[in-house]
Amino acid sequence: MRVVVTGATGRTGGEVAREVHDRGHDLIPVSREPAGSVAGVDLYPAADLPALLAEDGGEAGDDTVLVDFTVPVASVDYVGQAAEAGVPAVVGTTGFDGNERAALEDAAESVPVLKASNFARGVQALLNVVREAATALPGYDVELTETHHDGKRDAPSGTATTLLDALDGARDDALDRTYGREGEDPREPGQVGVHVRRGGNVRGEHEVLFAGNDEVVTLTHRAESRGVFAAGAVDAVEWLTDRPAGWYEFGDVIGDGGD
Repeated sequence: MRVVVTGATGRTGGEVAREVHDRGHDLIPVSREPAGSVAGVDLYPAADLPALLAEDGGEAGDDTVLVDFTVPVASVDYVGQAAEAGVPAVVGTTGFDGNERAALEDAAESVPVLKASNFARGVQALLNVVREAATALPGYDVELTETHHDGKRDAPSGTATTLLDALDGARDDALDRTYGREGEDPREPGQVGVHVRRGGNVRGEHEVLFAGNDEVVTLTHRAESRGVFAAGAVDAVEWLTDRPAGWYEFGDVIGDGGD
């Protein structure tokens, strides 16, 4: 399988590239700053992406997949190029606005696109448990705290937003998202407090707190290494290759028993 990794010099993109190489796939690492190599493979400039996607006898082969861990503007561009070449795309970039997400969904009309805010299997388990807890604990106050390294761009994280969406889906009424508190700001019914912390080299930590009825329940996921995200992303690549055009999520991989 040929795996084209955009953002291959980034924190997570580099881990994905090494995981692709370690599993024996044909790694094609791409970067806007292509000096050097990743996993012993020379980097390609982003300007070469259309040609790289189209290689394999002049046409994109069924065994070519794009994996993208970049920034929203670049991601939309790269996934659009993959769609034009008939190449499936796995997207781990976060922070998309409504128009950018719509562009990804448009691409999914012609090729399979798998978008996930987090490729850790434990986060998928956390999402399931959060939904169950939200249903079993109606009326409990809910707070969400997420912590990431000091270089993360989007706040709150994509995973935090996915958790908030899961809470909304499990309750009759959507929660009013309150981002931090300052001054005289008492808690109102139906709120969910969202708190963001940035520092050091924290890979990712998310905690959902339920409080009520003189009890507190906390559900936490902590990533100890970016390797968990890379492994999940490559699991998604291997799962996606034979799928029809459409929109997929990492939960589809887990639910299908994908290894």
